[in-house]
Amino acid sequence: MRRRAGSVLLVVVTAAAGLLVSAPATVDVALPPPPPAPEAPPPPPPLTAEELAAHTLPVVVTIDASSGWTGVTGTGIVLTSDGTVLTNHHVVSGATEITAVSVATGLIHDVEVLGYDSTRDLAVLHLGAANDLPVAPIADELPPVGTRVTAFGNSQGGGVVVATPGSIVAFDRNVVVRDATDGSRHRLTGMVQTDAPIRPGDSGGPLVDEYGVVVGINTAGAVHREDATPVDSTPESYAVPITEAMAVVEQVRSGVSGGSVHVGPTPRLGASVVTSRGNGRDPGAEILWVSYGSPAYRAGLDIGDVVVTFDGQPVTSIADLEELLMRHRPGDAVAIEWVTEAGEKHSTSVVLDDGPAR
Repeated sequence: MRRRAGSVLLVVVTAAAGLLVSAPATVDVALPPPPPAPEAPPPPPPLTAEELAAHTLPVVVTIDASSGWTGVTGTGIVLTSDGTVLTNHHVVSGATEITAVSVATGLIHDVEVLGYDSTRDLAVLHLGAANDLPVAPIADELPPVGTRVTAFGNSQGGGVVVATPGSIVAFDRNVVVRDATDGSRHRLTGMVQTDAPIRPGDSGGPLVDEYGVVVGINTAGAVHREDATPVDSTPESYAVPITEAMAVVEQVRSGVSGGSVHVGPTPRLGASVVTSRGNGRDPGAEILWVSYGSPAYRAGLDIGDVVVTFDGQPVTSIADLEELLMRHRPGDAVAIEWVTEAGEKHSTSVVLDDGPAR
């Protein structure tokens, strides 16, 4: 007897003229219904405020960045046990000395900037002599609008990490932010808007969901929005989506600069520039001042000169010069051409210095 699903095949044997003849026949057999699929277990309850703090604080570092007499405080998120940390670019921009304190261990670490993306306000750091640090859980996708979130940060720079609850208000916001240190303004796109108030010192800290999973990087408090959304008294803060931030982290880990991401030490020309406009001047990057002993100083650049080519490429604005500069590393020899206020053209090769993240 042979069985097939849903029926039974019978083989009938008869004798005829000395031959055996088989005649198939089928009989339908009802099979039992499949067992019901097991019900999905209910989601675990959200963490309490105390559990959320106990879960998140160990993966946070507080950051102090200074340049001369000025300094900035901020926050960072531990990504690897050996000390890879994610923070905002504006926390470390221009700093010549950076240290970080692990909340988990209380130890102070010297900090190296591995790479950054100034347009997305992100920087990837490494803590010297770090090991066995707790690592932050990272979300694979962003939660929906209305999700309860909590911002953790070194609020007001006091060295104590504070938790501020709120919720996600909207995604894909474009905003203009002002740097509290120098007053400069920057445009950020694709931001997560929350009503968890973010204060100075919180920058670079984790925005986590109800289970302590990082969904964003705290970046700015109440700022100017580019859309026409009415403004009320509700706290207004913005975070870089963690999915976008991790794409920058992966590029920095690859070791390859590209687009707006710079990897490795920052090259320094040693001159402050502004886009040259009108007055019969050549388009380019006009020198406002030159740092003594810098590559620009050694090349003979002076106030009022206009850089017109760099590394063989035309320069028509400050953005052109910055982009071309960031393609290089300290120690690179680069051709530069400029025009003086008297209209004289000069060119030479400069060897770039090692400078702070910009």
